[in-house]
Amino acid sequence: MEKTKIFAFAGSLRKGSYNKAILRAAAKLLPENAEMEIFDLEGIPLFNQDLEMEAVAKVKELKEKIKAADAILIATAEYNYSIPGILKNAIDWASRPYGDNSFDNKPLAIMGASTGSIATARAQYHLRQSCVFLNMHPLNKPEVMVGFVQEKLDENGELNDEKTKELIKSMLVNLVALTKQLKCS
Repeated sequence: MEKTKIFAFAGSLRKGSYNKAILRAAAKLLPENAEMEIFDLEGIPLFNQDLEMEAVAKVKELKEKIKAADAILIATAEYNYSIPGILKNAIDWASRPYGDNSFDNKPLAIMGASTGSIATARAQYHLRQSCVFLNMHPLNKPEVMVGFVQEKLDENGELNDEKTKELIKSMLVNLVALTKQLKCS
């Protein structure tokens, strides 16, 4: 059985990022028919349309890995009620130049973690808006918004909350199912 290839990244650069922590947890919770690669956005320069035809190696790598993936998983932080600049920057690079959108027709799962009660709800909804132009297929359910994440991680930054693990597992199963459904249509 061929495995669904999920390409994942966090909209955060912080070494102790909560969103990187839930991505690491997701990698351990994959269904048997899936595999995941986690990519770090560190090193991607600010998007400059003057340079989009001469992208640096890190941007080329990002675009190639997105294109090669069957599905995408993004864990986003929330800054100022929206997505972090690094995530928007990566999306801009990966979807440019016009006509070379790496995200085109890709299924997507979104999750996010924060220390607040509503987690990353507003950022996730903003990211969904961008998916319209990117021609992506975001998974609708379950929504994975991990609030009060600091209480759900152990001293090593590993997710130890069983309800959250089950929610992430469910999201991954549904992402694989959506991916297969889109391939058949």
